[in-house]
Amino acid sequence: MPKTLPAVPIVVSPPAVVDVSVCIAHWNCRELLRRCLESLYDQPQGVSFEVVVVDNASADGAADMVAAEFHRVTLVRNRENRGFSKANNQAAALARGRYLFFLNNDTVVPPDTLRKFLEFAEANPSVGMVGPRLRGGDGTAQISYRRRPTLGALLHRVSLLRWTGLFRRAYYDYRRDTFDPEGVRPVEVLMGAAVFLPRAVFEDSGRWDEQYRFGGEDIDLSTQVGRRRELVYVGDVEVVHYGRVSSRKNIGFSAPNVAIGYVHYFRKAGATPTALAVYKLFVTADAPVQCLAKCAQAATRLLRGRTDKARKSWLAARGLWHFMTRELVRFWRA
Repeated sequence: MPKTLPAVPIVVSPPAVVDVSVCIAHWNCRELLRRCLESLYDQPQGVSFEVVVVDNASADGAADMVAAEFHRVTLVRNRENRGFSKANNQAAALARGRYLFFLNNDTVVPPDTLRKFLEFAEANPSVGMVGPRLRGGDGTAQISYRRRPTLGALLHRVSLLRWTGLFRRAYYDYRRDTFDPEGVRPVEVLMGAAVFLPRAVFEDSGRWDEQYRFGGEDIDLSTQVGRRRELVYVGDVEVVHYGRVSSRKNIGFSAPNVAIGYVHYFRKAGATPTALAVYKLFVTADAPVQCLAKCAQAATRLLRGRTDKARKSWLAARGLWHFMTRELVRFWRA
């Protein structure tokens, strides 16, 4: 009888290149991340893809959850919180995809979303970056693109100036007046919760600017890509975005870094030292005023039984307090 040879397992190596690499920077939102990954893997996406998760030293066991439940994910465990931009650049450096899809951990991706993005990008090779319609967990459309901010637009948010109405028009041009959830159109800034672009465009644009830790980096990337190529909003592709859940959960980190990120953006955009100093002065003077106002608002809402609203006001006050007591020096040095 012929000698029987032992069975040899067949190892199939993953392809050297995939269509799309989904890059997720994560910090302390384990259940949201689980839901996001389930939406990618448990539904057809119509393309070959991989997921790279960079965990910024989460304390909630998120990295262990990914390792145990999502074996196909490429997982990076940072020993410290390196910020959103650095983590995304780490993910991109490991990615094998022809296209990169930078995705917030507080999102859910419907079926065939990656296929729709890929088809649009390949049909429009001159486009630099694409963004979807963002829809909240309650079903309402979120602002998914906007214009680039100006110092005047952000000064309207300073309560010491808002009552004058001096910068109201600039603020609404920036935040509200230009958004229409329907259709396909070129835009100035795509929200960083979900952006899709060719790897070559990402590299040519200088990648994410790592001086941003959290806040403003999507404006910067949109600006850099937009210097050479068009940014396009595609309203018939949707991503569910539980907006601000992550930032509210980590308010002591997010609130100061958003303020610092805007200063860094304005400096890169060409604001004069005098203009930046005036902006910083107003923001600094306004912080205790807004902190007291948010505390009073939280107390009033609590007395009226609006517990959830009171919690949001209290979180805003905590973020302002952290900014004033721990991050003011870094804000002025930015």
